[in-house]
Parts: sequence; C-alpha cells; structure tokens
Amino acid sequence: MRIITACWKALCSLPRSWHQRIAVVIGALVYLLAKDRRRIAAANINACMPSLTSHKKVKLLKANFFFLGLSILDTGVAWFWSNKKIKASISYRLDGLEHLNSLNNQGNLIFFKHSQHLELDARLLAMHAEVYGVARSHNSSEMDSLQTNGRLSSIKDTANKNNPRKFMKWLKGGKNVLYAIDQDYGWTHSSKLRFFNQEAATITTAAKILALTNCNLLFLNSYYDQHELVLEMSSIDPADLTPDELSQKINNLMEAKITTHPAEYLWAHRRFKSTLGKAFYKTGR
Repeated sequence: MRIITACWKALCSLPRSWHQRIAVVIGALVYLLAKDRRRIAAANINACMPSLTSHKKVKLLKANFFFLGLSILDTGVAWFWSNKKIKASISYRLDGLEHLNSLNNQGNLIFFKHSQHLELDARLLAMHAEVYGVARSHNSSEMDSLQTNGRLSSIKDTANKNNPRKFMKWLKGGKNVLYAIDQDYGWTHSSKLRFFNQEAATITTAAKILALTNCNLLFLNSYYDQHELVLEMSSIDPADLTPDELSQKINNLMEAKITTHPAEYLWAHRRFKSTLGKAFYKTGR
C-alpha cells in the first residue's frame, strides 16, 4: 500500500494540465480490463436511460470511464494537495454558499450525489466552510485508513453511517454535514422508491433526522463545465412531506442533476441489487 500510495502521489503531483490526458489512458485501461465494473455501469446506463440509442449508450459508457480515470487524480488532489496548491491549480466555482448561513444557528444536512469527483467536491467545499461528513468504512483496513486521513485533511470529522447519534449531534450543534444516500444499502431504513425509471432501495431517514435535529436540508450539485468544476448549493423544502415523499423528492432532484451530466456519475455501483437482484448485473437484463 505504501508503494501504491507513493506512486499515486507522484502521478497526482504532475501539472494539472496533464491530468485529463492521463485520465484518458487510465480510463481506457480500466474500460478494457475491469470487465465486472464495465458490465455494472453498462447495465445501469441501459436501465436508467433506455431512450438512448445503442451507439450513445456506448459513448456514454466510455465517457464515464474517462471520468473514472480522472477521479483517481481528483481524489489524489483532494487528499494530498495543500489548499494553496489547489487554489493555484484547480479552476472551480462555488455558488449558493449563502444557504449555509442560518439565523437560528440550525445545522445543515447537505445531500449530494455520487459524482466520481465527490472527494474533490468535498475538499473544495471544506476550504470555504466548516464541514463534517457521513461515511462508509472501506472493506480494506489499509485503504480505510488512507481514505479517513485523506478526508480529514479538509473536513473536520467523519461519522459512520451506522452511527447516526454522532452526526445528529453535529446537526443539533449547528454544523454542516455531508451525506450521500444514492446507493443501495439494503432494506434497513429504506423504502422501495423510484430512481430514474426503476424501483430502488432508498434510505428514508432524512425526515427523521430533520425532526430530531431541526436542521436545514440542502443539496450540493457538482459538475465540470469544460475544465472548471462547479459546485451549486440549493435548499430542499421538506414541508408537509412524508418520509417516503421527502426521499423521493431527493431522488428526483438527483436524477435531474445526473441527467444533465451523466458521464460524471458513479454508474459502476449496483444501485438496483435489492430490487432487480444481483443477477441483473451479471446479465445486464
């Protein structure tokens, strides 16, 4: 792991202007070699965007693997670079930061989607605001340690998604907490809701967290506009919505944003394994 990390740091230390060309090579190699990942991404794209022609689906899949390659470099930038170097080398824009200001000292639960550059998104936001995060432990203890240390270079602290008391305490204390719920975590605390045109196991705890902490609900969207990374913060109105309705509203918002820049989304996750079954990702049907 030390050798891998050293090579990763060396690769990321190359000029930012080189990163996209390197991403082309990495993305192409992963596309050719990582057959399981390619099959999962292709199955998700086929299920979520059935109106695309076969040619456009393949084009989207290959573009998605370019952003997967770029994500390796973006994550390295987020974990290994200094604030000074990021400000000097990364072109980015933050819109809607005023939503983090609360007259009543309320916390902000910030939902965001699994863009492949989400680590860099979090780092950029944390450079401009005090941010905490909800995370899932990595299966590898060495990678989990690297991931935790990398994230703590910017955000104040992380809480495991299975330890809600910790991050709800932050929200009660007026803190900003990042939380991504657009993955399949099984049926515990989940309902069968719509994501694109498919039923998906979706976490429905947003309403409960809101009731217990009196926090604000926000959404952080992110995308590349040419070579500029754009982060947009907006508010979510939960008024008079049931837990399922609120979670569906968040799903709909994520879907709209993903559709605008679909190549940047993490399609290589088995989002529908609890509804369509694990076999779906072996056959793609």
